[in-house]
Amino acid sequence: MALSLNFDREPQQVLFRGNSCVKVVTLNRSRKLNSLNHEMICQIKKNLELYENDSSVKLVILKGNGKAFCAGGDVVSVITSSIAGHWTYPASFYKKQLTLDHLIATYKKPVVFAMPEASIGFFPDVGATYFLSNLPGYFGEYLGLTGARLGGAEMAACGLATHFVPSMKLNSLENALEAITSSNVSTIATIIEKFAEKANVKEESSFRRLKTINKCFSKVTVEEIIQSLENELEVGAEKWITNALSSMRSSSPTSLKIFLKSIKMGRVQNIEQCLHRDYNIACHFFRRTISNDFYEGSRAKLIEKDNKPKWEPSKLKLVNEEMVDQFFSNINDEEWESLQFSHGSHSQIVSRL
Repeated sequence: MALSLNFDREPQQVLFRGNSCVKVVTLNRSRKLNSLNHEMICQIKKNLELYENDSSVKLVILKGNGKAFCAGGDVVSVITSSIAGHWTYPASFYKKQLTLDHLIATYKKPVVFAMPEASIGFFPDVGATYFLSNLPGYFGEYLGLTGARLGGAEMAACGLATHFVPSMKLNSLENALEAITSSNVSTIATIIEKFAEKANVKEESSFRRLKTINKCFSKVTVEEIIQSLENELEVGAEKWITNALSSMRSSSPTSLKIFLKSIKMGRVQNIEQCLHRDYNIACHFFRRTISNDFYEGSRAKLIEKDNKPKWEPSKLKLVNEEMVDQFFSNINDEEWESLQFSHGSHSQIVSRL
C-alpha cells in the first residue's frame, strides 16, 4: 500500500472567536472537508472546556468553513499512523475523538450547530447508532446500511436537524445569536425560529417512502433486508431502492452486519454506552485480528482510489454471528486502554441547522 505523505503544516485549522457571551468555533480545513486530526480535536476540546467553565459564556456556535461541516476523523492520517507505528496509535486518536464527541453531547451550556445546506453522507460510528436509532421507524437502519445522503430539508423532517435555515440566512442568524446575553434555551430557540423555514421534502425523497423502508429495514438480518428490497424492486422500480441495493452489495459484509447489530443495541442504550461500543468495534478493526476490511476499504476508496475493495469475507453468508460478536468485546491486549468519560450528562444542544 503506497502512501503519499505531506509534511507541510496546516495553519489555523480551527478558528476561535466571539464576544464575552457567545463563542464561535469554526472548522477551517475545507480542502479536507473539515475532517478532524489530533491537533484540531485537542484545540476544540481545550477551548470548549474553558468556555464551559466561564460563567460569562452563554452560548457556543459550532460551524465549518466550505461546503462541509465535518467529514469526521481524518481516516488517511489514522491509516498512516497505524501502518507506520502500532495499531494502538489510531485507537488513541479515536479515543480522543470520542471524548470530544461526548463532551459536546453532554455540554452544560447551549450549543448551536450551523451546517451548510449541502448533502451529507453517514458513516455509522461516533455515536451514530444512538441518534440514528431515534429516527422515525427504521429510517436510521436505512441511512446507516446504505450511506444514503440527505439534504437540509430531509434532515429537519426526519429529526436529524431541529430547524431548517436556508444558507443565505445563516450569517444573519449568526449575527443575531452573537447579540444574546442569556443562556435561556427558549430565548435562543425563538431567535432561530425567526430565520427558520418549513422543510419541504421533495417528492422523490426516500423519507417519503418511510412505509416501505420500515417494511424492509425492520427485518432481523441483513440478508433478509436485501431480499425484501429485491421483492419491492420487482413490484415497481424506484431509484432509491436501486441505490440502496447497489450500496449494500458493494459494502463490507462484515461492517453491514456489525452496524445492524449495533443500532439494535443503540435503541435501548444511552450515548455513553453507544460510544463505548463504537470504541471497542473500531479498536478491533484497527487491530486487524478479526478483519482487515477497514484498511482494505481505506486503500480502495481513499488512498489508491481504485474503488475495488476486496472484502474478506466477501459474502454475507460467510460472516457468522460468532465473528460479529467478537467486535463487541473488550480487547485482549496489554497495550489497549479502555474508554473513560469524566464529563457529566447535561446536554443543551439547542439547534442543529
